[in-house]
Amino acid sequence: MSLETRTDDGWTTTRFVVLGFGTAGYACADSLIQAGAEHLVVLDDRDTEALREKAQILETLGATITLGPGSTTELPKDVDVVVTSPGVPPHAPLLAQAAERDVPIWSEIELAWRLRDPANAAPWLCITGTNGKTTTVQMLTAILQAAGHRAVAAGNVGLPLLEAVMDPEPYDVIAVELSSYQLHFTHSMSAHSAAVLNIAPDHVDWHGSLEAYAQDKGRIFENCQVACVYNVADPATEHLVEEADVIEGCRAIGFTLGTPGLSMLGLVDDLLVDRAFVEQRQTSALELASINDVTPPAPHNVANALAAAALARAFGVPATAVRAGLRGFRPDKHRIAHVAEVAGVNYVDDSKATNPHAAQASLLAYEHVVWIAGGQAKGATFDELVIAARKRLRAVVLLGQDKDVIAQALQRHAPDVQRIVVESTDTGAMEIVVGEAAKLAQVGDTVLLAPGCASWDMFANYGARGDAFAEAVRRLG
Repeated sequence: MSLETRTDDGWTTTRFVVLGFGTAGYACADSLIQAGAEHLVVLDDRDTEALREKAQILETLGATITLGPGSTTELPKDVDVVVTSPGVPPHAPLLAQAAERDVPIWSEIELAWRLRDPANAAPWLCITGTNGKTTTVQMLTAILQAAGHRAVAAGNVGLPLLEAVMDPEPYDVIAVELSSYQLHFTHSMSAHSAAVLNIAPDHVDWHGSLEAYAQDKGRIFENCQVACVYNVADPATEHLVEEADVIEGCRAIGFTLGTPGLSMLGLVDDLLVDRAFVEQRQTSALELASINDVTPPAPHNVANALAAAALARAFGVPATAVRAGLRGFRPDKHRIAHVAEVAGVNYVDDSKATNPHAAQASLLAYEHVVWIAGGQAKGATFDELVIAARKRLRAVVLLGQDKDVIAQALQRHAPDVQRIVVESTDTGAMEIVVGEAAKLAQVGDTVLLAPGCASWDMFANYGARGDAFAEAVRRLG
């Protein structure tokens, strides 16, 4: 099933099934119609007014839309390709049937790659990892734009990737954030350069094991053309580079918070330096920026900046643009965002820290912390986090569905750290939590919302949780 370009007659004759009719599914179906697909079926077990309205639009263009319970239980007999929405696990009935019948399964990323117009296709600089993907992609985009490129962040963040590749005015380069879900069914992508920031337990229930999760992350390096960027502090990321089948000449490039070795980017004193993309890399390094150019300059965010710089340098961006891009970049809300200082105590919102690995990185950025944690742990454990951060913990305030999981880890590894458990789950719970944290904090401490858990047990999303925290902090003043 080649279908390498949007002009291939195969798009007209191929029988497509799109599984899922959310944002990604609609984009896939719409893009296939634009590409000339005349045999298109869209299936979704949901049946809402909003979905029916979207269905009417596509049905007028020739698609067949089936909504409602049971719609995705059986794969149609006549199908050549299934395009699946992210988040649908491989063991879902329709995907299992497709695999049994050897029907190709594509992610929206695979579809976007095949829909590119080779004559005008923008190179992809791709990023994945358990944590830091969005910030790093946005940093990379800022650097590329500072260098004068028409660049955009797309994929799992920003512009839908299908819209980026179908844009009639081609981009110079696309910074692509990819999740493990999206990578699982991506087969033929060949990134200009790619990075895996880190690997930590997450979404294991979807992938089946941590090993399978890591392998899906590693798909980003397959067929990579210029540079595979890995985290020196996380050997699992380097192992993925070693296992990847890349284009001849593609280089392994490390990033580190230490002094960089050959073919690495890293730190010398307070400077971000490049020992990978300079002719004299055997004996010298090129200054790219200073730590103060990174906002905020927390260690894990500096690591994000180094990864972004590595991809930009692989693309040929000059050092001056790296500095300019980093200086002008500000992270999204709820990512180690300073909310206020009240009575000598700093309050920081890192609601986006939705797993222990992210929360640990955030905790280690501060010397004395009153930690606010809890929510839906998604099967994660917190022993490693508590062991790493216990010397920094002034106290802990816990809330949410899986607060006991964290409490038990604290009891095992930091029994002397004071902890308060807030049982309330109503809309006023965060105000109680912040009030308790304020009582425990001392002058110079940081009250840090880094839950290490998903938010859905109590809040619509991590943003709503962070907003509730910020509002509660403002009431303290």
